[in-house]
Amino acid sequence: MARVVVLGAGISGHTAAMFAKRKLGSHHEVIVVSPNSKWNWIPSNIWVGVGQMRPEDVIFELEPVYDKLGISFKQAKAISIHPEGDTNSNNGFVTIEYTGQGKEGQNEQVAYDYLINATGPKLNFAATEGLGPDKFTQSVCTYSHAQEANEHFQVAIEKMKKGETQRFLIGTGHGMCTCQGAAFEYIFNIDHELRALGLRDKAELTWISNEYELGDFGVGGMHIKRGGYITNGKIFAESLFTERELHWITRAHVNKIEKGIAHYETLEGEDKSVEFDFAMLIPPFAGVGLKAFGKDGTDITSQLFAANGFLKVDADYTAKPFEKWSANDWPKTYQNPIYKNLFACGIAFAPPHAISKPLVSTKGVNIFPTPPRTGMPSGIIGKAVALSIVDMINGANEPTHLASMAHMGAACVASAGKGLFGGAAASITMYPVVPDYETYPEYGRDINYTTGEIGTAGHWIKEILHHMFLYKAKAKPFWFIIPE
Repeated sequence: MARVVVLGAGISGHTAAMFAKRKLGSHHEVIVVSPNSKWNWIPSNIWVGVGQMRPEDVIFELEPVYDKLGISFKQAKAISIHPEGDTNSNNGFVTIEYTGQGKEGQNEQVAYDYLINATGPKLNFAATEGLGPDKFTQSVCTYSHAQEANEHFQVAIEKMKKGETQRFLIGTGHGMCTCQGAAFEYIFNIDHELRALGLRDKAELTWISNEYELGDFGVGGMHIKRGGYITNGKIFAESLFTERELHWITRAHVNKIEKGIAHYETLEGEDKSVEFDFAMLIPPFAGVGLKAFGKDGTDITSQLFAANGFLKVDADYTAKPFEKWSANDWPKTYQNPIYKNLFACGIAFAPPHAISKPLVSTKGVNIFPTPPRTGMPSGIIGKAVALSIVDMINGANEPTHLASMAHMGAACVASAGKGLFGGAAASITMYPVVPDYETYPEYGRDINYTTGEIGTAGHWIKEILHHMFLYKAKAKPFWFIIPE
């Protein structure tokens, strides 16, 4: 009997565990380790953040689902990986610390034959002074953060009803952030809610981002086919902002936040600030801080993990100038090159480089988006890793399923407001996620599969996806036929 241990139960880890167990059946063991007892459909957190959904609409308890599937669940956080075992054992294991199930604070060693690191990101609020829900800004990165953001949003609404103007600042809270998409959705949902309440004239909405220009989203921007024409993503995004009277600040590194004021540095090295009454700024991501140790107890963390804390996989991490970067640099199997039974998926793998061009301010500060690895790519990668491990357990000598983001399409439905008839969403597809200028020299992507539209139909799709993926994640009948 083989044992597969999955660290993390987000979109990628949960997907990997479910497919691994479905294929392996009762002959092999699958264990999930996660510090959270609940699964969160994160793309709908933005609706929680404006009061259009409740937290219970986007979460459910994991353990009953795993009990149904025959997966063992440990509510704990992983502390360290021991890929060679220790002096008492040759078997690889992870050290975990329980955060629930009545075992809080207890440590345990969990042996594995195959390990999937799907721990996701650490929300690194500490990277910017004053950033985060416990300081001066809000977040929608978790359902509880989104609930708190809505509470502050409702306070702002009450002030506007009394005639006060409120200044909203939405975007990224550091020069190396990713996940601009969540902030993009949130500012448009705030705009939509305020218009529905007849309060839009009492609000000033400002976007602040580390993108070089609107529409970058950490994927180097894009050209999209729209209505039979090819449009630059910058023009597409700027038109949406202009139509809704949203101000924008780009090429910005937020370096300090005080009550009601955000200080930032521009790519040109200028120090500026912007005042706010309500701010929701996405933090930068980092690895969760896993350590790794050799058989003799030697710290081998730097061998397994990149400097940002994400696990190294089969990518080309060679330092080279931007002009030399290639689609072939990106991982295909997500297998660690040293320990062949160790994999990473979702946000937990270390990308070889950014997708957007790296830019440094005149003061030497990095100001550019880091690569997004969330949503659809996370699910696809999680499934591919799980199926490779299943095949290796059954005799394959190497991973059998590939999921390079340079050969992967993705679809994103970005909400611009919730409502059956008044809602809207920007529906964007791209192929591939990582531009490949050798194959597609003009735009880096296949323009026939890189499209963008906005409208009410997009909102209906977003709403359907919400229910469809919750259905799948709960392992309802025939869950496995729903694509990632």
